[in-house]
Amino acid sequence: MTTTAVRRAKPHLTGLAVTALGVAVAYLLSTAVPVLSALTLAVVLGVLAGSLPVLSDGTRQAIAKVTKKLLRAGVVLLGLQLALPSVLSLGPGTLLAVVLTVGLTFLGTLGLGRLIGVPRGLAMLVATGFSICGASAIAAMEGVVEREDSDVATAVALVTFYGGLAIAAVPLLGGWLGMDALRIGGWAGLGVHEVAQVVAAATPAGTAAVAVAVVVKLSRVVLLAPMVAAVSVHERRRHPSAGGKRAPLVPLFVLGFLAMVAVRSTGILPGVALDVAKVVCTLLLAGALFGLGCAVRIGTLVRTGGRALLLGLLSTLLVGTLAYTALALLG
Repeated sequence: MTTTAVRRAKPHLTGLAVTALGVAVAYLLSTAVPVLSALTLAVVLGVLAGSLPVLSDGTRQAIAKVTKKLLRAGVVLLGLQLALPSVLSLGPGTLLAVVLTVGLTFLGTLGLGRLIGVPRGLAMLVATGFSICGASAIAAMEGVVEREDSDVATAVALVTFYGGLAIAAVPLLGGWLGMDALRIGGWAGLGVHEVAQVVAAATPAGTAAVAVAVVVKLSRVVLLAPMVAAVSVHERRRHPSAGGKRAPLVPLFVLGFLAMVAVRSTGILPGVALDVAKVVCTLLLAGALFGLGCAVRIGTLVRTGGRALLLGLLSTLLVGTLAYTALALLG
């Protein structure tokens, strides 16, 4: 390898090493404290790493390039966590409650964002994360909408903060409202943002509540692909290409996600393979969010704080109220 080739490869190797280190730290911390999502920790570490002057422009560009590849691969593998027979076992009433809650939360959050003056890109990411599955959904949606890099970090921070509050609120309010264990589990699965947060919120009600909560939560994740595809089509129509190659109507990684859902639903994969795929998926998405975090400037993040916090609060109240009402009427 020539000296020129080594010089060109150095930023890419450094970018990969920095990303790998950030992912390793995030994953180990999340293992030690399961309530903290590896994806959330990754974006926080990315923001901190991006604020350090030691990263060269070449290294930052290298991290940005690898980010998109990691993101798409992670979303594809996310499909292996979903088995359609388990989701269908919830029954038509609960499934209708899921669809209505997700759809109304998404649209309602967009409307609230417009009302209080939150940038459209940030409102779109918050709407996706709060209505479907937190940081994973934000990571999937960020590639198809116009947004600032700081919007991704802000949306993940909001998911973490308000999801953490929901861990305490759901069991307390559930007991006060006279809900039994299965109802609390359903409410947690339908109204709390991250999978880890859902488990933590349902745990005080017992193992049966946790089992229901996880299945209901995964039924929300099923809607990630159609929502990303619908937004992609809408964005394509909002900003038609002036010429040259156009992006596909449905992103290829969304089709890959659906293919993995189909594979999981056949039941042909052994449990060990699914466990490995889950870990790999987490590592890939953590790497993607670390890379996105590296592009964030803290000053920009701080300036969006007040309105973003208000949007997160209103969206949390919206999804919690819709989930409770939908389950009471349909579940």
